[in-house]
Formats: sequence, C-alpha cells, structure tokens
Amino acid sequence: MSKRNDPRDHDRWARLRFAIVGPLLAAPPEPGGLRAALLELSTRQWQHPERAQSVRFGLSTIRRWYYAARKGDDPVALLKRRQRNDRGMRRVLPALLTTAIAAQYQAHPNWSFRLHYDNVRAGPNAPQPFPSYATFARYMRAQGLLKQRRTSRAARAFAAQLQPREVRSYEVKHVNALVHLDFHDGSRKVLTREGRLVTPRLLGILDDHSRLACHAQWYLDVSTESLVHGFSQALQKRGLPRAAMSDNGSAMIAEEFVSGLHELGILHQTTLPYTPATNAKQERFWGVVEGRLMAMLEGVEELTLAYLNQATQAWVELDYNRSLHEELGCSPLERFMSASNVGRTCPDSDALRRAFRRKLKRTQRRSDGTVRLEGTRLEIPARYRHLQQVWLRYARWDLRLVDLIDEASGKALCALYPLDKAANASAVRRPLDAVSEPPSPAPAASGPAPLLKQLMAEYAATGLPPAYIPTAPEEDTP
Repeated sequence: MSKRNDPRDHDRWARLRFAIVGPLLAAPPEPGGLRAALLELSTRQWQHPERAQSVRFGLSTIRRWYYAARKGDDPVALLKRRQRNDRGMRRVLPALLTTAIAAQYQAHPNWSFRLHYDNVRAGPNAPQPFPSYATFARYMRAQGLLKQRRTSRAARAFAAQLQPREVRSYEVKHVNALVHLDFHDGSRKVLTREGRLVTPRLLGILDDHSRLACHAQWYLDVSTESLVHGFSQALQKRGLPRAAMSDNGSAMIAEEFVSGLHELGILHQTTLPYTPATNAKQERFWGVVEGRLMAMLEGVEELTLAYLNQATQAWVELDYNRSLHEELGCSPLERFMSASNVGRTCPDSDALRRAFRRKLKRTQRRSDGTVRLEGTRLEIPARYRHLQQVWLRYARWDLRLVDLIDEASGKALCALYPLDKAANASAVRRPLDAVSEPPSPAPAASGPAPLLKQLMAEYAATGLPPAYIPTAPEEDTP
C-alpha cells in the first residue's frame, strides 16, 4: 500500500526552499552577483510540494528565503513555516452550545460534522454570532465526538452493556499459532447452472503471524458444510494450527465445526459480537481481494463459480502470497517459511471427515431395532439391541457416515446404514445370540411369593378380622 503525503507537512516546504537557495549557500556568488543569481532562480519552474504541478517564486520571495537561511547553522529549520501563536488553543464555546452539541451527538452519533453543525445552527437556542464550521469540527474532535458507523439496534444495545476498552494491534509469535477465518460477500454475482445470478461468498483462512492465505474458496452459501469443506483444505495445505479465531456466525458455532476443532486439538476463539476490528487482518484481506482480484475480473461478463475459484487460486498462490507486505517487509510466503512453526501434521481426509461431526442421543425402537435421524430411519445391529439409548455421531449434510459410538469413551462401535425394507422383505432372519449367559435353572416355585407371604403374616399379627365379607361358605375357612 502506498502512503499518502500529508499536505500539512511543513517540512516539505522547508526542503523545497532549501533546494532553491541551498546552492547559493554552498557557493556564494561574487560581490554584486547576488541579484543576478536570484533573478535566474525566479525564472525556473519548481515542483509544488503538495500538488502535481509546477510553480515559480518571485525575486523578493527567494531573497527573503536566502537571508533567512544565512542566520543560523540549521537552514532547513529556519526555512520552515512559522507556527501561529495560538496554535493548540481552541476558542471557548458557550455552555449552551456545548450542551446542545452533546445532546444532539448522543441522539445521532452517526451524523457527520457538517450535519451536526447545520442542525445546531438552525436550532432555536443557537448563539449569535455562531462559530465557524472549522471551530465547531475542532471542538467535536477534541471531545471525541467522532462519527460512528451505522449499526443495528441489537449492536447498539450490546455495545451499551460493554465497558469501553482500548484497541491495540496484536500478532502471535509463531506460524500456525493462530489462524483467522471468515466469509466475505463478493461484489460480483455469478451465473449458476439454473440461470440465476447469485452473490458468492468467499471463505478465507489466514495465518496471523505471516498473513499467508492458507486457503480461499468461493461458495454459494454460508453453511457449516461449506466452512468444513474449505477449512479442511486449509489444514491439509498448511498443517494443524493451535488456535482458530472466527466471529459468532451460525456456521462457526455449529456443533459439527466446534466438535471438529475440539477433536483435532484446535482452540476455538470467537470475537465479541459486533466487533469486526478484532479480526482486522481478515478485513484487510477482503480489501485486497476486491481491489486486485475482483478488479481484474471486471471484463468477464458471464462469471461462473468455477471460473471465479480458478482465478482466485491462481491469484492467491502467485500474487498475494508472493507479493511484498509493507507491514512485514517481506512476502507472506517468505515469512511463513522462515518463521518458527508450531503447527502439527494434518490427518488424512477420512479422519477430517469423521472429526467434523456432531454427537446426538436417540432412543432405539425395541420392535425393529431402528432409530430416526434427520427424517431417516437407521438400523441398529442386533448385537446392540439391549441398548435403550444410543449415541450417534454424524454431520447433518452427510448421512452416509453415521457411527454408533460408546458414550463413555467416544469410540466408534460400528457404522449405521438406512433401513432397507425391500432387502429385509426377502432376507433370511438370523437367530439371535444371547446378550448374556443364561442363568442356571432354578427349582419350580411353590407357594406364595416371599413378599406376599410376609404381608399376610404381618396382617394376621394385628389380630384384626379380615376387612371383607365372604359370600360363599367355602370362604369361611382360609
């Protein structure tokens, strides 16, 4: 990024003046030749220090600079513009005006200085004479009454509950110590196979220390499936990081993604709601994407998702990762390769697929040994028919990989598959093995059960007659 020159930089004027009269100080003209030398300098064209144009200076002006530069040992300092005596001092505004400014800013913090100025000036209690706009804006800056971005009512309510805290830049010391991830809405729409124009979403994963783009890919939605798909590719390209930072989007806090990070030993750090500055490195990357990548695609009329992803991969690997980063002093790829790396080896694709799944409890149907999951009935093997509650691990977007797991250890016991009624109609029913060893045969029971025998003995011990009236003679004797 190029740094813009500050037009208030008075040293640039001093350097220009010294460049004009400096040769006269280094080689003073002969007696009587000063006027001719000054006259010759006044005919030249000089580059204006603030604007892209040429400028000329009069004879008297250059003469004044020349004599001012001869007065001391530091001619550049003597040629600087004089500072006003009232520099740093502000006009004291009336208390009635400052109260009106504070009240209006509290009601409309997203207004510009000019809008505040015009409304306060049009108010019924505006003092006369009214201060100038420069004085008004200077007062608001000094009081910290800066224009705020428009936010939702929920964001303002959340911000009101937080204690104001200072903002500081940060950077971890090692590669793969922390990665940032987020989605970005593209400025161009892509044409789908159905003939619809859809706004694509770019998933970007950046390494905090090196600013390296571990992976970037466009999707048609912001779902957990897309997040896991892109994040898994970043892990396979660059290794397992120690921590990952994201916002509180629904995909980032979904159980599949959070469980996958826990399974892989990656600490999940989320930013506070409505605080995008916490993830500023990611926000800067979006600016580079729009300013370079998307700008180079302006000539592509029928932009498709496949073409956009192909262009993005080429740009990320050959331009962004290899270009000089002014803050780092080198390219992100150079810093990623040269700095100490605390990352770990990434497991294979199947292990990643099994990691990003959620855990859920279901009740097994005793009649046919099935459970219902996301509208699909799955068969439980007969050897687990004694389990009333079963624990399953699965991803909501992929029911091809559903495992029955042990509740205590979390280990997968077996894979579960959908119920196939047509196959079961012609299948041979296998005999069921005993779940446990059958008990040894006991002698046939005779007489009443022990509890009933005990109750009858206790009732007889009370000495009271039975609390019923017999209806037949045979009931007289028990």
